[in-house]
Amino acid sequence: MAKLYFRYGAMNSGKSTALLQAAYNYAERGQQVLIAKPRVDTKGKASIVSRLGVEREVNFIIGPHDDVRTMFDAYRANTKSTTGQDVACLLIDEAQFLSPDQVDDLLRIAILEDVPVLAYGIRTDFQTIAFPGSRRLLEIAHALEELKTICRCGRKAMFNGRKVNGEFIFDGAQVAIDGVDVTYESLCGTCYLRESKGMLAYGFNAPSSFVPTLGPDADFA
Repeated sequence: MAKLYFRYGAMNSGKSTALLQAAYNYAERGQQVLIAKPRVDTKGKASIVSRLGVEREVNFIIGPHDDVRTMFDAYRANTKSTTGQDVACLLIDEAQFLSPDQVDDLLRIAILEDVPVLAYGIRTDFQTIAFPGSRRLLEIAHALEELKTICRCGRKAMFNGRKVNGEFIFDGAQVAIDGVDVTYESLCGTCYLRESKGMLAYGFNAPSSFVPTLGPDADFA
């Protein structure tokens, strides 16, 4: 039986590069893959672009209400008719932007269609709150693999800090695509808490009178 894999990591952990490497490995062995990404990810338009400069066009883009299994079946049939080969793997980039129902479709593809599904994405947003798609993947994926990167201080990065005009911000919409006005920096827990003044997750939306209990010399260790 094929499996659903969730390969996750903070920003700059090489997720897109790893996906493109996996696609290359299949192609090198003469096998066909399908690559998809959510429509909300406008970076690269209809392509996946790694930070190393490697780029590849996706086979299909998933809208917020699309039935992923139906889309997969259609592109799988087209692959068979044009190449004479079945699809060996489905690769999904930015999987955190999928809905829980769409993630369920990925599991159905793996189990009922017997096609491995490799989903790549980040777990949490800039407020350390899980994306719905990532939460569902953590719940049902057969295998979880963390792709690691380092913080500016040298520790392992866990969180994604959002910057506007070079300054960290901690309020705003959950989704803001990395680009000219908005950028992200991968941070360890210590550096994240230092920048957020000790705030985490739902504390960002707490009453203004709420202030985390921090000593004057807190080192966030």
